[in-house]
Amino acid sequence: MIKQWAEHTDEIKALMRTLRGDTPNVMKAFSGLAQAAAASDALNLKTKELIALGISVAIRCDDCIGFHVKAALDQGATREEVIETLGMAIYMGAGPSVMYATHALEAYEQFKPASEKAADAV
Repeated sequence: MIKQWAEHTDEIKALMRTLRGDTPNVMKAFSGLAQAAAASDALNLKTKELIALGISVAIRCDDCIGFHVKAALDQGATREEVIETLGMAIYMGAGPSVMYATHALEAYEQFKPASEKAADAV
């Protein structure tokens, strides 16, 4: 069954809001960690999101895949950059990462900009 990535990530976001309400100190600390890790120093945010995507595939975190594909695209990542990232994830994670790379590719296809979808239809 093909996952509907936009809907799935929205559902996870809703659950995360519940966690924020139920465990505010933990989630505030997690948010601070995420912001610190995403800060642009030597690497820009797009590169960091592609790294996060590769790790998501290698450790087999479906929910992470959706968030990081979307975030990478929001930072201007191209299909070629996503594919190259998936190649590195497969290299580092072997066979199981091949299976999860297909999830990331499916999420990319669903999240990509409308202009790219129109170009694919031609």
